[in-house]
Amino acid sequence: MKEIITVNNLTKYFKAHVKADTAAVDNVSFSLHDGETLALVGESGSGKSTIARLLTGLIQATDGNIRIYDKDICKMKKNKALELYSQIQMVFQNPAESFNPRKTLGYGIGESLKNRGYNSGATANKVAELLEMCGLPAEIALKYPHQVSGGQCQRAAIARALAVEPRILICDEATSSLDVTVQKQIIELLDKLRKSKNLSIIFICHNLALVQQFCDRVIVLYDGKIVDQGTPDEIINNPQAAYTKLLVDSIL
Repeated sequence: MKEIITVNNLTKYFKAHVKADTAAVDNVSFSLHDGETLALVGESGSGKSTIARLLTGLIQATDGNIRIYDKDICKMKKNKALELYSQIQMVFQNPAESFNPRKTLGYGIGESLKNRGYNSGATANKVAELLEMCGLPAEIALKYPHQVSGGQCQRAAIARALAVEPRILICDEATSSLDVTVQKQIIELLDKLRKSKNLSIIFICHNLALVQQFCDRVIVLYDGKIVDQGTPDEIINNPQAAYTKLLVDSIL
């Protein structure tokens, strides 16, 4: 499969006031293939969310490079890099944070459409289409974030991410605040969208059991470094690193 993201020797240091600078991401290399679901697994502080922020341009790398569609975004001018960043959308752990609490879900989903030149009628129609695509009725557009369940709000957040027609979704702990039944439903939705929209997905989580359900490959991170990688079955049946073995033991 074609590589659409290639990360080489990526490093990110954060300044520390008292002790030496901290390496949140330490010499990490990996790739994401077209149509693939890649899991980044690790505990809090392992570097997985920092990688997501680096991939979306929210922060800049200390060293290394990131190539998106074979273009090194670390060396590109900001306006050129923004065109590539638009191909990547994030889905966060707390879906309500994707929306203005004083605005309806439909308004939040439609914002990017209006920015792209959609008129009011076309925006409303597209919002309804996106909601339906994500398993929600059109009338949800009239609701405020606090008026819907966590699962419904996450579906709306996914619809919002899809509004700009990205090629890549980064789901940062997107199911961790949901109950087990809803987690399964969201995973099934993401997998359905991956196939129907030809998306590539980076799925960030700490739960190997979830990863096993729908991810093609797994990268295990610990203390900013890659300590294991392979298919879900390879990781679970033959873990190489001590930390990976702990993760596997937690689901057995």
